[in-house]
Amino acid sequence: MTKVVIRTDDVAGFFARAKDAARRADQGRVFEGKVTLSFEDPQRMFTVLSETRRRLMLEVMTEPKSINELTHRLHRNRSSVTKDVGLLEKMGLVVSRREINPGHGIQKVVQSVAPKIEMVATLG
Repeated sequence: MTKVVIRTDDVAGFFARAKDAARRADQGRVFEGKVTLSFEDPQRMFTVLSETRRRLMLEVMTEPKSINELTHRLHRNRSSVTKDVGLLEKMGLVVSRREINPGHGIQKVVQSVAPKIEMVATLG
């Protein structure tokens, strides 16, 4: 996947994009490597994707980082970072994997699902 678009849109807009995608599939046209997540309300979008969660996403967009690295780089406690990673994983914006951390057991490593994430909020 090359890009994730997070946007505000109403139900009609969602179905118009779905109809367009179905038409492209029927015509055998190539899909670009893009996923769109929609929120009906801009306030809800920015509540879910708070400043701290956006900073976390920026940290893992360039290279994967462990939860421990994220806690240090973001100056946050481990449980808050772990909770935010879980929410962002459920939304499909990051993925994590467990890997061996020599001499320290197992660590969770987090990475972005795309090198670019675009946020678009339309008011009105």
